[in-house]
Amino acid sequence: MRPADQSVDGERRVALVDLLDRVLAGGVVITGDIRLAIADVDLVAISLRALISSVSTLSVSAVESAAHPELEPPRDG
Repeated sequence: MRPADQSVDGERRVALVDLLDRVLAGGVVITGDIRLAIADVDLVAISLRALISSVSTLSVSAVESAAHPELEPPRDG
């Protein structure tokens, strides 16, 4: 492997570690919809939601929302 290639790999590893650290520290919500249709008739509709975060971030968020319920978004229902 050439020295330039090693430098690029080292930078990518650091960037991936930094990205993972930011995602776990702040949290990310991923959403998506899947629809299976034939002749414009929806047969199956699936809504997907995923929350990716660290346990400590979720714990801190839960404590903060309990201390300040007025900051919590309104719930439908």
